[in-house]
Amino acid sequence: MSGPIEESAVATVDDWPEGLAAVLTGATDTARAAVEEFSGPETVGDYLGVSYEDPTAATHRFLAHLPGYQGWQWAVVVAAHPGAERATVSEVVLIPGPTALLAPHWLPWEQRVRPGDLSPGDLLAPAADDPRLVPGYAASGDPQVDEVAAEVGLGRRWVMSIIGRLEAAERWHTGEFGPDSPMARSTKRMCRDCGFFLPLAGSLGRVFGVCGNELSADGHVVDKQYGCGAHSDTPAPPGTGSPVYEPFDDGVLDVSQAPPVPEAEPVAEAESAEGVGEAESAAEAEPTEPPDEPGEPTD
Repeated sequence: MSGPIEESAVATVDDWPEGLAAVLTGATDTARAAVEEFSGPETVGDYLGVSYEDPTAATHRFLAHLPGYQGWQWAVVVAAHPGAERATVSEVVLIPGPTALLAPHWLPWEQRVRPGDLSPGDLLAPAADDPRLVPGYAASGDPQVDEVAAEVGLGRRWVMSIIGRLEAAERWHTGEFGPDSPMARSTKRMCRDCGFFLPLAGSLGRVFGVCGNELSADGHVVDKQYGCGAHSDTPAPPGTGSPVYEPFDDGVLDVSQAPPVPEAEPVAEAESAEGVGEAESAAEAEPTEPPDEPGEPTD
């Protein structure tokens, strides 16, 4: 919390009677005591500063500690006359501060319902003096006349007035399906020459119609200058589509035979076998002495 800030809305403070500004500024304790007497000591917070209303009055502000009043301030107006030794309390009020949580701007009940608020089962009667409605055509008893009147929309108790029609036309023209919408700007084709465009009856049909394309603005009133990429004259993309390839199954493994690996010559084995053969030949060629005969004396 920042410290006390002295603010002055009066440019002629130096011209005030001597000592009067000090009396008004020094009435901080008097102002706090007034709030404590009015609301209780626990409701008064830090001192926020003083501002001057005129040369004889000042407002001391304190942070309010009240449930539901976060960011609000106590404002205590004190006054003093020239030559006074102390200031007197004029009023104690609770005012919203810069960070106070305030209720939204009040609206009359008849103005609180907004587009999209109506739910299944809700009843919303028009106002008794709704300028959008005017009395309709009363049946004459002549079947031919009444049939023609019904075709042009006069067989009802109420019909839209010129004011109501102009308001509706303005909403449709400037809305999501008007000529200035992002979708309409993205294409050069317009609904006025689209096969899915169903014009409205009456004077509004010269400017508006209903889209019958389920892949576009189906069921919405669209401006004749609205457009989208699903226009009935939109050409098909060039080419015959994707090229045809054999189906590929990544779960099938292709088995191929690897080339034979050449065998290494058994050089070491041949040398070893040759050495063994030579040793055996030498053993066979070496003469052996016959064993001594038993019983013969030896020298």
